[in-house]
Amino acid sequence: MNRKNYINLAKKAAYTQINELKKIKKVFNKSFIEAVDLILNCKGKIIFAGIGKSGLIARKISATFSSVGIPSFFCHPSEALHGDMGQIEKKDLLIIFSYSGNTAELTNMLKYANRRRIKIIGVASKSDSILLKASDVKLVLPKVKESDVIGMVPTSSTSITLLLGDCLATTIMYKKKFSKEKFKVFHPGGNIGKSLLLAKDIMVTGKKMPIISYDKSFNEAIKIMSKKNLGIVVILKQNFIKAVLTDGDIRRELKNNSMKKSLNQFISSYPLVVNESMPASKALAICNEKKITSLLVVSDRDLDKKNKKLVGIIHIHFLLQTGIK
Repeated sequence: MNRKNYINLAKKAAYTQINELKKIKKVFNKSFIEAVDLILNCKGKIIFAGIGKSGLIARKISATFSSVGIPSFFCHPSEALHGDMGQIEKKDLLIIFSYSGNTAELTNMLKYANRRRIKIIGVASKSDSILLKASDVKLVLPKVKESDVIGMVPTSSTSITLLLGDCLATTIMYKKKFSKEKFKVFHPGGNIGKSLLLAKDIMVTGKKMPIISYDKSFNEAIKIMSKKNLGIVVILKQNFIKAVLTDGDIRRELKNNSMKKSLNQFISSYPLVVNESMPASKALAICNEKKITSLLVVSDRDLDKKNKKLVGIIHIHFLLQTGIK
């Protein structure tokens, strides 16, 4: 075979799946709404199950649910026969995937759930299948054309099943008013967690901030700077930011013997500030661009005001330590 045909074959498979996935619209009906309501009103865990390729899809969707704060896990129907059924309680909700809906290994799990009146959302392509007959909510998948050369290997069918699961998850996220803040709670590590860090997540606050009143002396400012170890002192007037004194400023003024001068004499240009909801990655970019080591942080509501209150300080070392790039 001409190796150039590889691309054509791949494109053909991709286009087949893209066209078949458009059939997902058929699933968005009254049953879909009922499924969303069941998930939202579930007082226990959302338990996913499936065999073979459907089981792999179920695992992925369960992981997605867990990652957005919806208690969930995958239960293998075959393993459930050997004790795992005990994990499923009456207050839980079962979501079971099977493209045919007639997978024999599901029978005992369905009987167990039906006897204990555990709610089931069944996902299958055959409305008269064993799975959907035993389900409280029936999500009927459209029949799709597989994208492989013989039209039998689960390709389009697994893709549309995964798409349905993701649509359930994203709908639930919307109804629960899921936000980047909440997402960050469940993803504290890794690249996703780092990309979601905000200025307020890494700034120093309260007594750790090197602050001083404008009517104090230069000598007192040096002591505070040395104690707080951030390389700056923020000068305040009536609790509002007025200026920043850096270690570089101190070295220059030491040559001029300014130790006893009031800090009011050093207030010149207004310092650069950022709001607390600024992405930490953007704060790092500002530090690099302006060639500065510290940024003053104010509340979102104060950013556009003439007088701003200090809520925190970011040092470039904090940014680098978190692995932000």
